[in-house]
Amino acid sequence: MDDSFLYCKKLLLVDDEPDLLNMVSDILKDAGFQTVFTAASVKEAVSKAKHESPDLILLDVMLPDGDGFSLMEQLRTFTDVPVIFLTAKDEPADKLAGLGLGADDYIAKPFLPQELLLRVCAVLRRTYKEDAPLVALDGCIIDFSRAEVLKGEKRIPLTAKEHTLLETLARNEGRIVTVDALCEALWGDNPFGYQNSLNAHVRRVREKIETDPSKPVSLITVKGLGYKLIARK
Repeated sequence: MDDSFLYCKKLLLVDDEPDLLNMVSDILKDAGFQTVFTAASVKEAVSKAKHESPDLILLDVMLPDGDGFSLMEQLRTFTDVPVIFLTAKDEPADKLAGLGLGADDYIAKPFLPQELLLRVCAVLRRTYKEDAPLVALDGCIIDFSRAEVLKGEKRIPLTAKEHTLLETLARNEGRIVTVDALCEALWGDNPFGYQNSLNAHVRRVREKIETDPSKPVSLITVKGLGYKLIARK
């Protein structure tokens, strides 16, 4: 299974050890996860979870203003996202306590980076199905389910017309889609007279998906015919 759709998921890492926060954050980002938030306390974790809406939380048991078990109970009052306990406490009672609260996994420190990645991906794969298309381009990912472009840690919203334009091109990835076909997709059965509007939408989309919009490498003009979208292989 292609796991590329997992890497657009937002992760929240909660631990009071700065070195561990940096290390795990680097492991996740190096693996391809584009958005990793961190928190060093219960208070900060609750705030980040509410405002950033992560798709998975990695949670330490021992925190300076409480513990991971009580934090998880707080989290469950407003979110059902999966939780993995990541902690030095490997006693069976702690593991059972975490799993009993509904945690999805429990990883004891020290751990191998590959083990962490495999278990994070396994939980995400079980929780989130690849039910909405995601297209990886050069330097960004298009998340059609959220109508967003993910570029680094930025989430750039797409308008309805931009979403339709990209979706039409993505269905024909690597192939030319004519100007008439794109205008029909955006404006209906009578596409004539919309070419200037289409060009304007293409320019705005390039500003969102291209590293250098003046030298596009993902949304390509085929002179005299139309456009094509080039996905990252």
